[in-house]
Amino acid sequence: MPELPEVETTRRGIEPHVLGKTVAGVIIRQAQMRWPVPKDLEDTLKDKTILQLQRRGKYILFVVDSGALVVHLGMSGSLRITSADAPVKKHDHIDIQFSQGMNLRYHDPRRFGCLLWAAGNPLAHPLLAELGPEPFDPAFSGEYLHQAGRGRKTAVKTFIMDSHLVVGVGNIYASEALFRAGIDPRRAAGRIGLQRYAALAKKIVEVLSEAIAQGGTTLRDFVNANGKPGYFQQTLAVYAREGEPCLLCGTPILSVRLGQRSSFYCPRCQH
Repeated sequence: MPELPEVETTRRGIEPHVLGKTVAGVIIRQAQMRWPVPKDLEDTLKDKTILQLQRRGKYILFVVDSGALVVHLGMSGSLRITSADAPVKKHDHIDIQFSQGMNLRYHDPRRFGCLLWAAGNPLAHPLLAELGPEPFDPAFSGEYLHQAGRGRKTAVKTFIMDSHLVVGVGNIYASEALFRAGIDPRRAAGRIGLQRYAALAKKIVEVLSEAIAQGGTTLRDFVNANGKPGYFQQTLAVYAREGEPCLLCGTPILSVRLGQRSSFYCPRCQH
């Protein structure tokens, strides 16, 4: 599933092509996504100018004067810039056409993403209103995590993946940040001190920043707006490396199920 770095990579790749451009039309070939695509989406967007291209968590917001198109890539979705006459491939479900002859194409084999309309302030939309702070927001800190974790018995990895606590810390990046901070992913959130949470908050930002700089992580489906994969997977220290030696101490990496997700860690370096 595309996580925050992949979504931010997509946003940055698309932004120069769509910002300030006017929508000429919308083609909906398949409306059945996670939620149905609004039938009147073309009427809503036609002749509207893209004023901002924002990211909130894993959502991309195409902001116009009356609201925003809210896009989530789901499990396998991607947005690519194409020419208006580019051949349509299987699973190319939606085109947003621009008056300058450029096309933004939504591709999603599993159809678990969404394209929805949010009138007015898009951040008040039910999908966005209850999200926690961005990892890059000053409100996100070790003190914030420490306070939120008081008395919590849930595993710290599950805790930091809660989008109501902080957005965008998906499975890959949670595993990598915990490794860098030296924290066992199974440890209860309420049993971690302020100093260790400060280190963890710093490592979360560090890992996400590095992943964005490298175009995200491609393990299965993800490609950016130009159709290219991400390269952060080449630097993964623990994720999907079960049985392989730890890069720091040589101990075999272990795997455990937490919150129905596979979690990878070094039993010697993380405690």
